[in-house]
Amino acid sequence: MAATPAAAESGAGRGRRAAATVAAWGGWGGRPRPANILLQLRQGQLTGRGLVRAVQFTETFLTERDKQSKWSGIPQLLLKLYATSHLHSDFIECQNILKEISPLLSMEAMAFVTEERKLTQETTYPNTYVFDLFGGVDLLVEILMRPTISIRGQKLKISDEMSKDCLSILYNTCVCTEGVTKRLAEKNEFVIFLFTLMTSKKTFLQTATLIEDILGVKKEMIRLDEVPNLSSLVSNFDQQQLANFCRILAVTISEMDTGNDDKHTLLAKNAQQKKSLSLGPSAAEINQAALLSIPGFVERLCKLATRKVSESTGTASFLQELEEWYTWLDNALVLDALMRVANEESEHSQASIVFPPPGASEENGLPHTSTRTQLPQSMKIMHEIMYKLEVLYVLCVLLMGRQRNQVHRMIAEFKLIPGLNNLFDKLIWRKHSASALVLHGHNQNCDCSPDITLKIQFLRLLQSFSDHHENKYLLLNNQELNELSAISLKANIPEVEAVLNTDRSLVCDGKRGLLTRLLQVMKKEPAESSFRFWQARAVESFLRGTTSYADQMFLLKRGLLEHILYCIVDSECKSRDVLQSYFDLLGELMKFNVDAFKRFNKYINTDAKFQVFLKQINSSLVDSNMLVRCVTLSLDRFENQVDMKVAEVLSECRLLAYISQVPTQMSFLFRLINIIHVQTLTQENVSCLNTSLVILMLARRKERLPLYLRLLQRMEHSKKYPGFLLNNFHNLLRFWQQHYLHKDKDSTCLENAPPSPSLFAQSSCISFSYWKETVSILLNPDRQSPSALVSYIEEPYMDIDRDFTEE
Repeated sequence: MAATPAAAESGAGRGRRAAATVAAWGGWGGRPRPANILLQLRQGQLTGRGLVRAVQFTETFLTERDKQSKWSGIPQLLLKLYATSHLHSDFIECQNILKEISPLLSMEAMAFVTEERKLTQETTYPNTYVFDLFGGVDLLVEILMRPTISIRGQKLKISDEMSKDCLSILYNTCVCTEGVTKRLAEKNEFVIFLFTLMTSKKTFLQTATLIEDILGVKKEMIRLDEVPNLSSLVSNFDQQQLANFCRILAVTISEMDTGNDDKHTLLAKNAQQKKSLSLGPSAAEINQAALLSIPGFVERLCKLATRKVSESTGTASFLQELEEWYTWLDNALVLDALMRVANEESEHSQASIVFPPPGASEENGLPHTSTRTQLPQSMKIMHEIMYKLEVLYVLCVLLMGRQRNQVHRMIAEFKLIPGLNNLFDKLIWRKHSASALVLHGHNQNCDCSPDITLKIQFLRLLQSFSDHHENKYLLLNNQELNELSAISLKANIPEVEAVLNTDRSLVCDGKRGLLTRLLQVMKKEPAESSFRFWQARAVESFLRGTTSYADQMFLLKRGLLEHILYCIVDSECKSRDVLQSYFDLLGELMKFNVDAFKRFNKYINTDAKFQVFLKQINSSLVDSNMLVRCVTLSLDRFENQVDMKVAEVLSECRLLAYISQVPTQMSFLFRLINIIHVQTLTQENVSCLNTSLVILMLARRKERLPLYLRLLQRMEHSKKYPGFLLNNFHNLLRFWQQHYLHKDKDSTCLENAPPSPSLFAQSSCISFSYWKETVSILLNPDRQSPSALVSYIEEPYMDIDRDFTEE
């Protein structure tokens, strides 16, 4: 019998191994089938007992079984790897064995990710599956972590090349074999250790790719403050490494398992907030703070987001190249690897990468090198796009975090906004080809392509940057800021203080600011484009907060109102999300603005158009209620003004006349209360509750609150559901008190009171104290009170003390 690597073990050791093997099989009883061996290995992985590694077999036995089951010699290689990777090994032979294992798994992984699975179908047991079952994954983890072990006070070392091979094999196994990534994610010490491997440029790409996959399935978010020397690690990254590190950061700074934030009930969110208060800051918040404490971190992100891409090729050839290579390049890390090879070849032999023709494939699915073809310019541009979308995502999350004001100051100081403005036409919103370019494995209607994702991430960043913050005026250039001042001067109103305080050295340069550029592309967007939603949200965020006549007029002069009405009425938009964003934007654009209502009436100049508009409003009040609220508030203000211009609008505007009718208000009020319940309230539909309160608060101002409550009672009876609506409203208001009067809640969003009297706002918006008083009056338990809900619920139908808390 030939000697085996295991021969060095003692006879007793071999005896124990053989006994364990026999015990695992329950006695030999004949030769075990390969399927039984793999089954026992899988059970050993799950239980930690019995068969778990190749070292529990002899090489002769494994070689014999390999002939039958076609394991590609992987168990034997693992047996040799185990024997040559002990603590006192020089790892030279170990590295040679890894070089033999690596291609067996990489070819399979390439076939797997490109959906050409012929290689994996030729054998019953895929190589990655066999590698994992015979203990390969755990063995590589041990090898990689050898540097954490000290012998006589000295740390063990392994070469970067060996680490790189281990990481590549682990990644390929994760790609092809289910459950491996999750098992690695459970090894928290190993996950933290992986970050230290990113200090070397040679192992950075492989490490970053593996970490990204592991963190994507990890149940508990990793804490960056546990990473050794995090500040030094990140500070030493070059810009390319930092951009790819943002892919990892995206997982570590976003709250886990939030899903669609608007769809989670407020009951559940409140319960989670109470739990969070007792637990302290979340891991995501801790990670955000850790990053912001790194010197120069945000500044470097801003430079990455705004650096230019040299465009040496023409538009036509760029688009053609992009379309050809788009189908198989779907990862920024892949691009990094290709570009690095190209650069290295260029330095040493003036060679560069050659790609197979579109539709053809290389033997291994990989590009080869040649001196004939340069790396496509389109690939370099796509590489930059994928960098930027990761960086913009991180900046966006930081802008929405607890340190928002700190991030705002830094982003302004490092001129992110003017930098993005300079990239807008050539990179962010450049023209694309007529045919849709999508990632491999996606279809043309998918929003996952880097081009599309970059645009959406850019719009989300603008929305977060502008929302309720004075820095929003950095979206304009100097000329546009002067225009705002001229609008205020002409209207004889005080100039907005935030405009006066804007640092002119930090605003956009060029002929147009970023907001104006956005308006231009918004008006050209196709009717069913998914960008319409995000564009409207970004522009609306500029208007949110204290109502500014100058801001509204700036946008009105650029035809925004007519564009919105065209989309709602003439194009008869069907998308609920787009309609909601357009209704919200229209409400902010028209609120308290007489000129906006005049423009509305000029565009909606026939009964037919007005009926189409009303049909869109009434089709979903969840989507349109913010517009209803803004028009109702504007009507109340206009009715209390003595001005010929206002009087003219009141007499001519179809929309104001429609909202002014009590039956119309009661119809809205009834439906707004009826479509929501405490258990179904979300951030998206809670606006229906606040809009219903606005209608009743304005009625209270006019001493008509009892009338409105009596009419609601009659409407209940006419629907043959006495008490149903008012009981529901009572429960909603009880929840409102708990939700908005909590000490940590920010109620400023309910007020938006203008700073001073003026031509466009001669009375204040509703103060929060008036909101609280009105809710208290409605919830008054005294049945003799004409303004209390209980006075209008008959005793047999009373159901106002229901417990709506959510466990």
